[in-house]
Amino acid sequence: MAVPKRKKSKSKTRMRRAQLKAHTTTIKACPQCGASQQSHRVCPSCGYYRGRQVVTVLAD
Repeated sequence: MAVPKRKKSKSKTRMRRAQLKAHTTTIKACPQCGASQQSHRVCPSCGYYRGRQVVTVLAD
């Protein structure tokens, strides 16, 4: 089993953990209906993804 020869300094540990942060989701306008949607996801208001309808959305 691998064991470190030296103790990791607080600075090195904190530098490594600085990259573990939460990212905000990217939101863009749907090209079909103009509603806001997440990138690479089906539009929740019209059901289109990459120019074709993949989900049938029921109107209220």
